[in-house]
Amino acid sequence: QDHVCSLPPVPFRGAPCSDAAGSQVPYAAIMQQVNSSLSGVLWDEVQKAPFYEYKDSVGQFHQVWFDDPHSISLKAAYVKSRGLRGIGMWNGNSLDYSREAAAEQQTQAMWQALTP
Repeated sequence: QDHVCSLPPVPFRGAPCSDAAGSQVPYAAIMQQVNSSLSGVLWDEVQKAPFYEYKDSVGQFHQVWFDDPHSISLKAAYVKSRGLRGIGMWNGNSLDYSREAAAEQQTQAMWQALTP
């Protein structure tokens, strides 16, 4: 089916299907790979999150889900609108902290998205 990618069942803290079946990818790698992906950036309205699809060198199909400044700002705005006390994120150290101009802009936009 279009845009359906199933994770193999890998037990992880009681969940039948989890991130234990996948791996974490740094944001810089995501930003580079999305431009050469099969799909370009796609949007899931339920999760309010972007993702893209690609095939690896042996033809295996993959999906990569990630947050960007837009998806984070939507989640931060939701937290604020509900009067919740905060928001968490998985790994801020996966951002690109190099001195490259594009990386600095992306990293700054990600952090700014946390404060609606």
